Amino acid sequence: MMTTMFPDSSTAAALDLHSPQRQLIELRILHADLDALIDHAVSTTALQDELSLRRIKKRRLALRDQMVLLQSRLAPKEPA
Repeated sequence: MMTTMFPDSSTAAALDLHSPQRQLIELRILHADLDALIDHAVSTTALQDELSLRRIKKRRLALRDQMVLLQSRLAPKEPA
């Protein structure tokens, strides 16, 4: 019996690199990375660049806003 090289529709959806679920996962990973970077920068006092730290924190907040927006799109609408 010959198997096809094409995934079925459920597998194809899971592999979609541009799906909102995939984007949300990537944003969460990026947010966690920035959290770790900020924690490390705050804990080390040597060569602390305040402007860079502020930029990283702004980027983290922007990521949080994007995550909230994606989550609201993914959440099922509740009846009024």
